[in-house]
Amino acid sequence: MTRVPATMSAVLLRAYDGKPESVEVAEVPVPQPGPGEVLVRLAAAPVNPSDLMFMQGLYGFKKGLPTILGFEGSGTVVAAGRGILPRLLLGRRVACAAADPNARGGTWAEYLATRATLCIPLHKDVDLDRGATLLVNPLTAWGLMEQARRGRHRAVVQTAAASALGRMVVRLGRKFSIATINVVRRAEQVETLKALGAEHVLDSSEPGFDDRLRELCHATGATIGFDAVAGETSGRILRAQPERSRLLVYGALSQEPVQIDPFSLIFERKHVEGFLLTLWLRRKNLLSQLRTAGRVQRLLDTDLTTEIRAKFPLRQARTALAEYANHMSAGKVLFVP
Repeated sequence: MTRVPATMSAVLLRAYDGKPESVEVAEVPVPQPGPGEVLVRLAAAPVNPSDLMFMQGLYGFKKGLPTILGFEGSGTVVAAGRGILPRLLLGRRVACAAADPNARGGTWAEYLATRATLCIPLHKDVDLDRGATLLVNPLTAWGLMEQARRGRHRAVVQTAAASALGRMVVRLGRKFSIATINVVRRAEQVETLKALGAEHVLDSSEPGFDDRLRELCHATGATIGFDAVAGETSGRILRAQPERSRLLVYGALSQEPVQIDPFSLIFERKHVEGFLLTLWLRRKNLLSQLRTAGRVQRLLDTDLTTEIRAKFPLRQARTALAEYANHMSAGKVLFVP
């Protein structure tokens, strides 16, 4: 039986203003798992764009303050509440999530109490660093490409293509023979993706971008799009796509509302939808979720690999956040309690 201490270190958010001084490391009580929950001793937890948006109050929900930050991580289940699934997970290494408005804690801490259904058992050959980044990027990339495959789309157009998730989409496109049109914002990102083997890469800051994007979307048949930026970018992508296209918005890096030309919706019969990983997973039964997670884990060394750039202890939370915010495309930053 693992001994669980009474208190733990955790990274707390005091205000939804995005200021560094609103983040602090404090000693708080270790949570107790309730019915259907498990207690995870955390080993690693990444910083994601969604975490930065949450800290500014710009995410899809807020939690009561102060709250422990962090949406995903990995660790070992050391205690279980009532229920069959919690007991089955006891002693297992898992990827875990706290991306829920009702979650009592976060993953930037030494321990997390979370629903057993938000935990995925890790394969024995998946280490805890890679397991910590399993949920947000690899599963989202897989879920987006599943939409493309089920809809029999010949090509995909995506924004923020130089991000960790964007590079995963490029590799999955090659794996499943689906062409990708990759939109980036800087010239050096074009070279990064070309080196990865991406055939179509466009810099949105270049003159003639919109015309070139439209030509490529129509030539390749890019009738589905994945947008992580929102704002006016969503409208530019949708305008470039052929008639009857879909645009899945899964992020808002611009921190602006989606701006869509109504004529695209009315006369060209195009559709704009949101994509949220937790809702996509919730539509699957438990067996299907585990099967999907297994497929994704087998690709963590190849098509769904994540570059870990730096690791920080919890006490250096402000330094870690600044490092990630200034170099978001350069690799993941992990907290390692």
